[in-house]
Amino acid sequence: MTRLEREGGTEGLASGFHVPRVLGEVGGPGVGLLAPTLVVVAGLHGNEPAGVVAARRVLAALAGREDRIRGRVVFLSGNRKALAERVRFLDRDLNRAWTPTQVAALRTLPGESPPGANLPTRPPSPEDEEQQELLEALDSVLDSSPGPVYVLDLHTTSGPGGIFTTVGDTLENRAMALAIPVPLVLGLEEMVDGTLQDYLGSRGVSAITFESGQHLEPEAVGRAEAGIWLLLAATGLFPEGALPELAPARKLLVQAGRQLPRSLEIRYRHPVRSKDAFRMNPGWANFHRVRRGQVIAEDRNGPIRAPVTGRVLMPLYQPQGEDGFFMVREFHPFWLNLSRILRRARVDRAIHWFPGIRKDPERPGVLLVNRRVARWYALQLLHLLGFRRHRAEGDQLVVLRRPRAVRSMER
Repeated sequence: MTRLEREGGTEGLASGFHVPRVLGEVGGPGVGLLAPTLVVVAGLHGNEPAGVVAARRVLAALAGREDRIRGRVVFLSGNRKALAERVRFLDRDLNRAWTPTQVAALRTLPGESPPGANLPTRPPSPEDEEQQELLEALDSVLDSSPGPVYVLDLHTTSGPGGIFTTVGDTLENRAMALAIPVPLVLGLEEMVDGTLQDYLGSRGVSAITFESGQHLEPEAVGRAEAGIWLLLAATGLFPEGALPELAPARKLLVQAGRQLPRSLEIRYRHPVRSKDAFRMNPGWANFHRVRRGQVIAEDRNGPIRAPVTGRVLMPLYQPQGEDGFFMVREFHPFWLNLSRILRRARVDRAIHWFPGIRKDPERPGVLLVNRRVARWYALQLLHLLGFRRHRAEGDQLVVLRRPRAVRSMER
């Protein structure tokens, strides 16, 4: 048994955490020309403290190795007030608030309004201060980093078995996620708005989310720690030989994901509101198989049946949350390889010549898809080429190209 497995997460996961915004930093932006920076965000949801414990452990283990780092690693806490109260959030979900409108509002001085913004008026919430502080910390890192910046957002799930990474599907993000040998889930960005990962992607930053297990599961800490060690090497901050933690970290995560599918795509999200009285039926774990029509939950309107055949992802077993469950399906890693080949060959430059797909004459980088003409192949092809669904406009589907990271692991 490795130290990561043996120690688990026994450092008071069930108690409140009082932490600073910057948990710690090793190295510096001036270590080398274009040296990489890794930012680890932990506790964006206050009932997910495993990442905070993992960050503290890695910081402690890096003491005395500052002279070997070829860049810097910065550890930031997420929703500090919610961490102290051991709840997902106090007023609003901090990982659903990174929309352009909300970020513009946070950057606006009191009494001003950003150009063209139609901002809703509401009383300030505790999460406003949390998000503004975190935004300022991220701005500081990005502004002071001459080289590539990578962000690892650590999370856990309320249901068991939640060990996977999610990314905005660029080649740069994939390269980062595949350094962590657990299932890769694509498509979350098309189902959920306002995530920190999506916001960072819009700024040209390589960012991934790593779900390391169930909230208070001791092993979730060890897995989160293992993910950090692997990215310290994959991003070039340390040569592999300088980190004895790498081999046990990789072994731990390979074993954790051994019985799980390698690559999946989200097909359905079941949204919930507090008035719905949603209740997930007992016994569902992440990646459990489910048949179309099978009853898996209920709300005030009665039983809720799976709309498609596939696997359950992130079943909701906590009081707070806007997602009752997701449905995912497996796909062969062959499609990841084909997608990489097509994108490197820049096939996307000719996509508007396909039937039913044309460029938007008024919005650069936007494609308009006639769903009557291209209904059978459009989304699959566009996903392969790095586009994502944005919104429907009548019979048209408006899609945008996922932004590439400015500098990244993918070459």
